[in-house]
Amino acid sequence: MSFSSKIKSNYIPKRLAVKLNSKGEQFVVQGHPWVFSNNIIKINDDAKSGDLAIIFSKNKNRVVGLGLYDANSPIRIKMLHSSYEKAEINAAFFKSKIELAYHKREPLLRTNTNSYRLLFGENDGFPGLIADVYASVLVVKIYSEIWLPYLESIIPSLQQRAQAETVVVRLSRSLEQSKAHKLENGEVVYGVLENEVVEFVEHGVNFSANVIKGHKTGYFLDHRANRKQVGEWSKGKTVLDVFSYAGGFSVHALANGAKEVTSLDISKQALEIALENGKLNSYSGIHKTIAGDAFAELKLLILNNVTFDVVVIDPPSFAKQASEIDLAKKKYAQLAELGEQLAAKNGLLVLASCSSRVLADQFFEINHKTLGATKRPYKVVLKTGHDTDHPIGFPEGAYLKCGYYRFKG
Repeated sequence: MSFSSKIKSNYIPKRLAVKLNSKGEQFVVQGHPWVFSNNIIKINDDAKSGDLAIIFSKNKNRVVGLGLYDANSPIRIKMLHSSYEKAEINAAFFKSKIELAYHKREPLLRTNTNSYRLLFGENDGFPGLIADVYASVLVVKIYSEIWLPYLESIIPSLQQRAQAETVVVRLSRSLEQSKAHKLENGEVVYGVLENEVVEFVEHGVNFSANVIKGHKTGYFLDHRANRKQVGEWSKGKTVLDVFSYAGGFSVHALANGAKEVTSLDISKQALEIALENGKLNSYSGIHKTIAGDAFAELKLLILNNVTFDVVVIDPPSFAKQASEIDLAKKKYAQLAELGEQLAAKNGLLVLASCSSRVLADQFFEINHKTLGATKRPYKVVLKTGHDTDHPIGFPEGAYLKCGYYRFKG
């Protein structure tokens, strides 16, 4: 079956005339990529996912933006273009946006790195669409039906820009259950995938990702700069990598001459991957693993008076919905407290959060209060956010934050 026939949609999108209330229109004019259902005051009755929403101003009847209609989401219109300038939503439109996204990544690609996020959803003008490159393999993850009629225009441009020999399509859970397409999760739509585990390079350090079964697209690329930094500060040190998953921080530490690294994760399978990733590089240190619940295992280490020169704590999102925010903040405080007790004399504690609902200022304030309460002197060495291939285009697009805390005793 040909490339285009695999991704071709039978649905031909319609054009929708849309009017919004004042709040919705203001958001669009300001360049926000989301229009919620309660902001819409007028739209065609037969609107379907993937239809092109042409948004008219409330009073002057001029076009203020173009977006894709999503019947299955409270974010009813996902914006593609919010400007008074005219635009045609076609293959050339998408190609120019892909070129713009690629040029933002060029400085990163001049380093010894061949893995990067080519498209970061809304932040690159592709709401609900992610494209990650692992060496010669491009993985496109689709989160919404809105993209189905446009894949035939988009994926060839992505493949050409990334110079990918293979293209894999990954689907969100909701899209896997959708009857609007015939794609399968993990389907190879271009080229051949000889091995679902793909090797790639990140700042000179070798890794692998399972592009068919791994989380998201196979790996978490957003912490790349932080992994490099931790590696550089780990030479001759003992390191604890908590919520290690595939061993990103662990492997950078080992490759940079760490004396001993301990990867801690609840998943034994993830720890096996971490060990394998370590072996893709030459190192002289020791790589240990601990399988178990992070909170329980950290308390056990403290009970046994174990400390580390470098402690990295990078948990999964604790607040996927608004109702979880308060609990998430408590968990971040707990982890900061546990991490401080595990940091050796003059040790470095690295605390990270990927919960978009807990803002950066809130996260850093939690760490400040918690570490301050220990009465142990410390210095804030660094505060970081997203790597360059995860640009921020709107406030809600910022989720990653990381603080480096050096203890003075």
